[in-house]
Amino acid sequence: MKILIIGGAGFLGSNLVRRLLLEEETQITVVDSLDPFFHSSKEFLWDVWDRIRFVLGDLRDERLLSELVPNQDLIFNCAAQPSHTLSLQNPLLDAEINCLGNLKLLETLRRANPNAVLVYPSSSTVMGAAHEEIVDEDHVERPLEIYSANKGVSEKYYQIYHSLYDLKTVVLRFANLYGPYGKGSPEFGFVNYFIHLAWTDQEIKIFGEGSQTRNVMYVEDATEILWRVSRDPRLYGKFFFATGPFHLSVREIAETIVAVFGRGKVAHVDWPKERRQIEIGSVQFSSEKLKRLLGWRPRFNFVSGLKKTREVMEGCFEGTRG
Repeated sequence: MKILIIGGAGFLGSNLVRRLLLEEETQITVVDSLDPFFHSSKEFLWDVWDRIRFVLGDLRDERLLSELVPNQDLIFNCAAQPSHTLSLQNPLLDAEINCLGNLKLLETLRRANPNAVLVYPSSSTVMGAAHEEIVDEDHVERPLEIYSANKGVSEKYYQIYHSLYDLKTVVLRFANLYGPYGKGSPEFGFVNYFIHLAWTDQEIKIFGEGSQTRNVMYVEDATEILWRVSRDPRLYGKFFFATGPFHLSVREIAETIVAVFGRGKVAHVDWPKERRQIEIGSVQFSSEKLKRLLGWRPRFNFVSGLKKTREVMEGCFEGTRG
């Protein structure tokens, strides 16, 4: 099977590469711009480099897409401008990548390889603040910032290209993934940022009391479901929440990270105005629709996922040092 992973040197993409290499007879091509602005790096692929084909390139490059998309059996588009705050600072860049980039990919697929399967990892934040106790696929969408708005628009592109052109697309909405090869910067996911602070024995600063709840899921559970949905025709043309059952307060998340890593400490600070404006409050997502169809359940709870993250990080340190 020929597999193309766009954005494969990022957090989710690099973990997905490792999951797909477990399958027999896979030929994996990884595309990534390695733009330092997004903190992606070939180092995230250090242990699998000789088992993949790597292409330096950008999702927005139509010529490159026209060269790579034909003859692929399966495509995962993990490329994104992934930061909520950066999307407010540079909304045009966010739209170029998260909207126009996806549209270019879909159009290339329609023209050059309409039989391939295309899977798109989206975000639970397309919903905005919760207006129901449980948030599922029927919940109203009221995004609070540019990133979430553009991710939601791209979801509609994938549905439209399925309904109009019969493309085999699937959209998964993830929430607060964490694990090895996280980017360690506050712009790219708060759980991985907290892990980075603990790993480097720094202070984890929580806004306010940290009582707002978040759904968290270990990245290996995310990559497993990405692989499974790509092979099930019942899911084509649809979107699903893919979240774990673990809803923890931000304070609990920070304190658990410190406990598992045995480093760092937790402190409380006042809310910055710009973060308060886009804060979605407590939210509880439901993935029952996906679970009913596939019988899927995450394998890792928060503590076991953190322990596995610590083990991999320790192994990476030894591997790269040696």
